[in-house]
Amino acid sequence: MKKNDRYELTIQSYAFEGKGVARIPIEKNGEVKDFVVFVHHGYPGDTVIAEIKKIKKSYAEAKIVEVITPSSERTTARCSFFGTCGGCKQQDLQYEAQARYKHAQVKDIFERLGGFTEFNLEEIIPAEQIFFYRNKMEFSFAEQRWLTLEEIASSEEIDRDFALGLHIPNLFDKVLDLNECFLQSETSNKILNVTRQFFKERGETIYTTKTHTGFLRNLVIKESKHFPEIMVNLVTSEEKNELVDEYTHQLKKEVPEVTTVVNNINLKKALVALGDYEKVFYGNGIIHDAIGDYKFRVSANSFFQTNTLQAVHLYQTALEYAGLTGNEIVYDLYCGAGTISLFVSKMAKEVYGFEVVASAIADAEVNKTLNQNKNTHYFLADLYNSFLPVVEEKNLPRPEVIIADPPRNGMHKNTIDDILKLAPEKIVYVSCNPTTQVRDIKLLCEGGYKLIKAKPVDMFPHTYHIENVALLEKIRK
Repeated sequence: MKKNDRYELTIQSYAFEGKGVARIPIEKNGEVKDFVVFVHHGYPGDTVIAEIKKIKKSYAEAKIVEVITPSSERTTARCSFFGTCGGCKQQDLQYEAQARYKHAQVKDIFERLGGFTEFNLEEIIPAEQIFFYRNKMEFSFAEQRWLTLEEIASSEEIDRDFALGLHIPNLFDKVLDLNECFLQSETSNKILNVTRQFFKERGETIYTTKTHTGFLRNLVIKESKHFPEIMVNLVTSEEKNELVDEYTHQLKKEVPEVTTVVNNINLKKALVALGDYEKVFYGNGIIHDAIGDYKFRVSANSFFQTNTLQAVHLYQTALEYAGLTGNEIVYDLYCGAGTISLFVSKMAKEVYGFEVVASAIADAEVNKTLNQNKNTHYFLADLYNSFLPVVEEKNLPRPEVIIADPPRNGMHKNTIDDILKLAPEKIVYVSCNPTTQVRDIKLLCEGGYKLIKAKPVDMFPHTYHIENVALLEKIRK
């Protein structure tokens, strides 16, 4: 087997991160063994011609050159940009199959990587809404737009100048110019197109990392799913107040649903849609959304669960797993803006939230006040070193339950050690990455806990991302 070799393969199963699994019989030392090939964008039941792109000791990776016989689970993607855009990876796979494979991936990760077999993996909670489910979209400006294969093959003259859309996968400086997207809303699409037309007609410059010059950087749209509130956040490299004011008036005229317009000014070279400071040009600079019975303030730079409607099921699962009776002390690690803390507070005696990001703690305090809550308390703490000094300094009561919702890279070992020292009766681990989750759970189990059950929740249809909630209980000696 060599790089660029082509094989006819039948996809037999589905692996994490959306790769189909095929096998090629290979003879080695007089013995024939199956060699695993991960085929990008291959689905079980496909028969394909695949080209080898990478060869490792125990497996190879390949890309599809031609689909000979498609899987019965394939379907026609709704979006015309699918296959080029990086926003959706599995829009051409029936949603029922997407959910089933995500459940199987969690099972495989926990059993194969974690060695866990004696626990209850509950059925996945599928998404109720598989299109227009996001409350936030982050678009990028670019000086030249990426051309699709169809456009390159076309004989028509194509305007390549000025792009506003999403990045091409793995190419941070290439942007696909979009006129529609099925992830947020039709109103979001109107905002996208009005913004493009406004700035393109005026020949406005676009920031580039080549020279670190140019004005336009990002367009971030945040839309409440429970209230008629929409925020447009224009991220630029400097202030141009008259221009942004003119843009605001045009936006209000063409998309009256917009309730606030913010200009974040990012002075850094890094390609992030966050400003060093912001100016509000219309409205009050915030919107509100709700999860369950709780209302939350969402500012331009605050974090909020991207799929508001599905977040209810995620948090309800965490609450059920915690098994609260009203008498428990709960610690919420990586509490962010306090969404989980507030959601579980109705069933707890006291909830103490810990977060390493100061702005998130400020948002949590605002949300606490907004909901007139009296039994949640928030603390800035170093979750990458140790949060126990804060516990000791504030003389906080020890928890019966700890809920942790860390970022994709999971918990730092020091944080795991802190949890083991506190020795709560239950640990509820909410994760957006089952691979790092199972790594951390193994360490917790080595420290005296038992994995009881887990439940996947699909927050992101048409992608291979999956949230998973796990319950661990302290082993009684």
